[in-house]
Amino acid sequence: MTSGIHEFTAKELFSAYSRRELSPVHVTEHSLARISSWERRINALYRVDEAGALEAARASEARWRAGKPLSRLDGVPLTIKENIHTRGDPTPVGTRANEDAAPQPHDAPPAARLREAGGVILGKTTMPDYGMLSSGLSSLHGVTRNPWRAKLNPSGSSSGAAAAAAARYAPLHLGTDIGGSVRLPATHCGVFSLKPSLGRVPIHPPYMGRVAGPITRTVADAALMMEILARPDVRDYTSLPFQEISLRELNFKALRIGVLLDMGVGLPVQKDVRETAEAAGNALAAAGCTVEPMRSFLSAEMLDGICRFFEARSYEEVSRLPEARRRKVLPFILEWCSWRAPHFTGTDVMRAYHAVLAMREAAVAATAAYDFVISPCSPVASYSAEAASPSGEPRNALAHIAFTVPFSMSEQPAAAINWRASADGLPLGIQVVGRRFDDAGVLSLCQRIETLRPAQPAWPE
Repeated sequence: MTSGIHEFTAKELFSAYSRRELSPVHVTEHSLARISSWERRINALYRVDEAGALEAARASEARWRAGKPLSRLDGVPLTIKENIHTRGDPTPVGTRANEDAAPQPHDAPPAARLREAGGVILGKTTMPDYGMLSSGLSSLHGVTRNPWRAKLNPSGSSSGAAAAAAARYAPLHLGTDIGGSVRLPATHCGVFSLKPSLGRVPIHPPYMGRVAGPITRTVADAALMMEILARPDVRDYTSLPFQEISLRELNFKALRIGVLLDMGVGLPVQKDVRETAEAAGNALAAAGCTVEPMRSFLSAEMLDGICRFFEARSYEEVSRLPEARRRKVLPFILEWCSWRAPHFTGTDVMRAYHAVLAMREAAVAATAAYDFVISPCSPVASYSAEAASPSGEPRNALAHIAFTVPFSMSEQPAAAINWRASADGLPLGIQVVGRRFDDAGVLSLCQRIETLRPAQPAWPE
């Protein structure tokens, strides 16, 4: 049993701990050994806390022996994205400009909940500069690579989390998303992720569209994480009233599902990607759902509005840096946020903000007739590990987020789930979007999708 510990899900570890067939210490040692063997290839972790992880595992083992586990995640190894504050660790947000960042005195809400639940934090995962790239490229962390093929990009900005999940460092990984940052890397790495409704998972500091969400190999494990992550924290003034997150049976004959294959703006949708979303829609129709094609609701003005908003936000942050520190920021990021943002007027910024609000309204209105929407996550199936974005163009850096960013701004829950493998063995996933606040519904549909999709390829080794 122990030779394949990395294959265990969190749900399976809970059962094994309950039956005393495995110990948290042995599982943690196995995870640390796996990290050691894989890191030279994929560079998914910024920090590995071997001593802290083993200390937490020993405490968990004592609780299991006493029959008093703290939760169903007690003793389960996990990783946390670098930009989520964890006590005693610096948070440089992926950039060399902050390479001297001081250790954080407190856990952010999601990290606090996982630690309180007895989760064993193995370390912090990598991310690109300021989290503003869909790439594993970072001026501080270097290049994070896709476990399926090291020459390819894991996407981002939760790049290390998704790569660590596909390499099976642990069953559970925590990322963040403001425009697609858990969904895009999940789809490129062939794993599952949930971008919760805004406020479902308390976070600090809160920001428009910013959420923390699980990245796992199975839907059931993501649901286990959400049971813990959704617990209240007064530090997040945007947080929703607490709601239990539990999987449920769905009546497929009562479900109306929209299939959105082309946004009409941003990067063109590749044939493999489009056909994957079509196949998922056809499978749901065969299972009894009412499935209808959807037209795009996104305009070029809306997409450019969110690009301008992100550029202005990042330029304001970068412009406050002393010149010596500014030179340490990834050049791609500097050009991206500086080519037009310095010339924005207050009117320009407000127009961009209004375009974002129009995007939000359009997304909610377009999806209101459906219980769920199926679409691609990323318009492209793969790109080079050294690329800063799928387009490779600093002045068109976010052209690939047309399917994901509207549902960040509309605050709707949205998941990425793998559907099949391409002809050359790479993951091809879809996005599943639900109505606002129906996180449990999205998880429940995705769990059913796991039973409908084609046989999945073996994980990379």
